Amino acid sequence: MSGNTERIAGYIGEAAGLTPTGVGGVTSADLESCDAIICGAPTWNTGADDLRSGTEIDDWLYDTLANANLKGKKVALFGTGDSAGYSGNFCDAVGELYDCFTAAGATVVGFTSQDDYEHYESKAVRDDMFVGLMCDETSQMDLSEGRAQAWVAQLKTEGMPL
Repeated sequence: MSGNTERIAGYIGEAAGLTPTGVGGVTSADLESCDAIICGAPTWNTGADDLRSGTEIDDWLYDTLANANLKGKKVALFGTGDSAGYSGNFCDAVGELYDCFTAAGATVVGFTSQDDYEHYESKAVRDDMFVGLMCDETSQMDLSEGRAQAWVAQLKTEGMPL
């Protein structure tokens, strides 16, 4: 909707030497054939129990991803949100990605610290860490590219085949 998630995907793609694509047309067989997966979403449907991104990925999670067997696959997750304006729901959609990917058998890597964000709650937190890279393109836009580069370097140390 705003292009923020695509911009972050571009930063990640640049750092990892990959070309980002949307989920449209990606099948469960496509996912199963991947060595590793990086997936991201914005959070627009704040406070919702599911379908939190308000984008096409919502249906894809339950219609396509749910039918994939990702046992043994490494997955890294990222998201965009507004940590100041929506500090009670910051990047909640990434928590839904985490739940859906782990239900499909994937191992999520790339957890990051909650430090330096203004939020007070997020459904993307497990064991006091974000389940991936969170970018605030509203109040911390100047930090996103560096965060993406550092995160890709972290993923490589965690065995992500990039």
